[in-house]
Amino acid sequence: MNALRWLSNLYYLFIKELRSIKADPIMLVLVVYAFTLAIYTVSTGASTELKNLAVAVVDEDDSQLSRKIISALQPPIFQEAVKISAREADAALNEGRFVFILDIPPDFERDVLADRPAELQVEIDATAIVFAGNGSVALQNVIANEISEFRYGGGVTAAAPVRLVMRSAFNPNLNSVWFGSLMQVMNNITMLTLILSGAALIRERERGTVEHLLVMPVVASQIVLAKVLANGLVIVAAAILSLIFVVHLLLSVPIQGSVLLFLLGTTIYTLSIASMGILLATFSTSMAQFGLLAIPVLIILNLLSGGMTPMESMPVWLRYAMQTLTTTPHFVSFTQAVLFRGGGFSLVWQYLLIFVVFGAVYFALSLMRFRSAVLKG
Repeated sequence: MNALRWLSNLYYLFIKELRSIKADPIMLVLVVYAFTLAIYTVSTGASTELKNLAVAVVDEDDSQLSRKIISALQPPIFQEAVKISAREADAALNEGRFVFILDIPPDFERDVLADRPAELQVEIDATAIVFAGNGSVALQNVIANEISEFRYGGGVTAAAPVRLVMRSAFNPNLNSVWFGSLMQVMNNITMLTLILSGAALIRERERGTVEHLLVMPVVASQIVLAKVLANGLVIVAAAILSLIFVVHLLLSVPIQGSVLLFLLGTTIYTLSIASMGILLATFSTSMAQFGLLAIPVLIILNLLSGGMTPMESMPVWLRYAMQTLTTTPHFVSFTQAVLFRGGGFSLVWQYLLIFVVFGAVYFALSLMRFRSAVLKG
């Protein structure tokens, strides 16, 4: 009987939280925007692919080979090459007009045909770090191919001892939209779950309705759990709809694995992050304080989760700290295993267990803080 009463109270508090979310139109607009327009604009607008690289050429040879190289610099990777004089090169690079400036020296074609050492100089604007690194490789390949075709008719002088064949698994076209859209969904799940759950508690404190709860036949665990479940449900529903309609249908990103398995993992993960949001909210007395506290936490969770930069590129101590104290790196690995690689339950069960453990710890801490800082404070 006591268990039924406990569940009944939890149910009514859960419904109250859903109605509270429904009564906050700004928060609902934020959720809709974050899982629709924000996903689309970020994944399509913040592309890391090589497109439209600005190239200038100082052609001091004016030969058939130099013209062949210039004509090969074409869209979509490069913009059509612009010829400039040697005197304009430094100023053009300083003004940021071009990412690459290719200098073809006099007698370049003659040296190539005579098999004499020949050099080309490429000046690179390294402030565009992604384009500077990957673009220089693409530029070298274009130049090497044109020289080989011009000198040897597209053949090679000797058989290569090793033939390297590269195949890109899970994203064969190296399309950044495939990766960026899913990473953005994960980041928004973390951000909005933490914000919504924390805001639910702050709203109670600012409106003074916490005192109303204190005179009701409810306990702290019911209050906290209702907020965690209600806000987690809203985010999970929005995330799954975004995955299906925005990522898969609108952006044409293939989903390799089970959506139901992703739903299970996301549900457990959001409950742990919602508990973290409640925990942060217990250290705040107003929405402004909660925002100032949540911003640095969200920045750390998103930037150091392994979704934007590989965990292997981080210092060892920082990698272990993130994996030990937070669930976000594990959620990134879980999502990539399920949605990119098509992994099944046998491959990701350990991540689900990690989510459960972290969720239990965060919930216990938030419950203790709620009792001491909110109910007694």
